[in-house]
Amino acid sequence: MATIAFGDSTANTVGDLPAEGSKAPSFTLVGADLAELSSADLTGKTVLNIFPSIGTGVCQASVRKFNELAAGLEGTTVLNVSMDLPFALAGFCGAEGIENVTVASGFRSTFGQDYGITLTDSKFQGLYGRAVVVVDADGTVIHSQLVPAVGQEPDYDAAIASLS
Repeated sequence: MATIAFGDSTANTVGDLPAEGSKAPSFTLVGADLAELSSADLTGKTVLNIFPSIGTGVCQASVRKFNELAAGLEGTTVLNVSMDLPFALAGFCGAEGIENVTVASGFRSTFGQDYGITLTDSKFQGLYGRAVVVVDADGTVIHSQLVPAVGQEPDYDAAIASLS
């Protein structure tokens, strides 16, 4: 279990993110088109941008920033994951002109438990904490960051540097 700052209080997760050097857990999520999207469908390296809800400013900022960064990443999929319904994720990306990243929902998935990121308490209980996990083409975690405060953006530079 990990603890993150949540305003003036704290929130806990169901476990811990996969450690660098470990095998990333496989997953199946729901894509924007309501079709299943699994880790087996992804080729090359993968950046998992995990966040509570596309309805918050910090979450929106992370999707925008990773969209911008993804334009220069060959052989890498940037996958934005939250518990939002696929319609909300697709609607945000469509309205913002976001086309370089993929979005997926964990609402019919064990992703949050498997990655240790589901919040167990606070007003966001059941949603995901904010994290970035980078996985190489062989399925090994090469970067793992649980953002220490839910209102803080991830370390984009560290995530991108891990791809080199």
